[in-house]
Amino acid sequence: MNLTPSFTAVLATSVALSQAPIHAQQRLIPPPPALAPLGRIDLRPAICAPLQTAVQQAVAPEPQLWSISVVDARGRLLADHNGAVPRVPASNQKLIATAFALDTLGPDFRLTTKLLRHGDGSLEMVGEGDPDLSVAEIQRFAMVALGHGGSRSTASSTSANEIKLYVREEPRRNWWPSDWHPSDRSYAYGAPITRLALTSNALHMAVLDPAARLQRILDSAARRQGGRLQTVVLATEPTLKNQTAARSEDTVVLHSESSAPMHALLSLANTESHNFTAEVLLREAADDWDVQRASFAATRWMQSQGLPLSGMRIRDGSGLSRGNRLTSRTLSALLLRMAQHPLAAYYQASMAIAGERGTLRRLYRGSSLDGRFRGKTGTLTGVRTISGILDTEDGPLFVSMLSNGSYAPNSVMGTVLRASQRFSRCSSSNAAVSQPVVRG
Repeated sequence: MNLTPSFTAVLATSVALSQAPIHAQQRLIPPPPALAPLGRIDLRPAICAPLQTAVQQAVAPEPQLWSISVVDARGRLLADHNGAVPRVPASNQKLIATAFALDTLGPDFRLTTKLLRHGDGSLEMVGEGDPDLSVAEIQRFAMVALGHGGSRSTASSTSANEIKLYVREEPRRNWWPSDWHPSDRSYAYGAPITRLALTSNALHMAVLDPAARLQRILDSAARRQGGRLQTVVLATEPTLKNQTAARSEDTVVLHSESSAPMHALLSLANTESHNFTAEVLLREAADDWDVQRASFAATRWMQSQGLPLSGMRIRDGSGLSRGNRLTSRTLSALLLRMAQHPLAAYYQASMAIAGERGTLRRLYRGSSLDGRFRGKTGTLTGVRTISGILDTEDGPLFVSMLSNGSYAPNSVMGTVLRASQRFSRCSSSNAAVSQPVVRG
């Protein structure tokens, strides 16, 4: 696959993130307060005629390539063009993974990497996919392992100063979703998804054998301390809840390192569109590192939220899979649902902001949209999407635009967003609207 300019930007972002810690986070811009819950969201047209006309005019050269939905805070569908047509969402998929993770795991959740000592003296490292796990942290694990001797039961197979360390990791077949294109896997944005991922398994490109890299760093750290570690990778697939619970009651945690908190993980996934983080959040929320089962768990969660899900297909957490399918109605309804969530502030603060932050920082700068639209962009070859929350004089609007094959998508998106601003009061002044059915 040829790298488009957008892909190059994604790659550059991934490289930068792989080299800089995320624990020191940028200032969070306060989002709007949570809305009152509506119950089941069953979108029905309450069309604002001027806005609908503006949308149709914006997509007029290529109407079959677009799906667009604009929903107000009362759940009314103010404009809709092919809103029920499922399309490839690209990184708009991350809006599902992050919502699922926040709702399931909570705002204080952190990914943890641990060094365990079992009852027989054996040492084991287990992780949860911390995207910011650093070389320095791995070196600390090596030092602690050297200080605690290792397993007496394996002494015959090691030299006097060599300590055996078991490393719990995913089998290689689970490192990438099966439908990720092979050419994507070499780039930082397509790095393998593993539990013990130093710098998100990315340097300038993807680290194609992260387990071997981990072994080398552990061994090097041990040698500098005058010792030796024999690292044994255990390629097994325990669920997160069971990976330590099934151990002996004598198991103790010798050392642990924690990730940045949930609000930072959400921001990394949404603001910077970090694929690895989104994939880890999907798996952690599902408590299952098999991506197919995790995707099914995300589907069940979406169903539980009372959203319109016709045509939805979830294949991964990041949107790199071209097997994903979403409609603009589903995404706008999800944004509305999360605006009603008790943790809405965390979710909305995780998004890029037009003209200011993340993947939107260079878009709409100096326009009426600058600082007034927070959302998630999405880019694959031939795919351009954007979904988010537009701040208007008449309250927030939840907008989703999906294009598969559009010639000039950015122009269309900007036109629709500005039209939504311009006609926002139509939602309160249009007397001929039909009310949506809201079921609790």
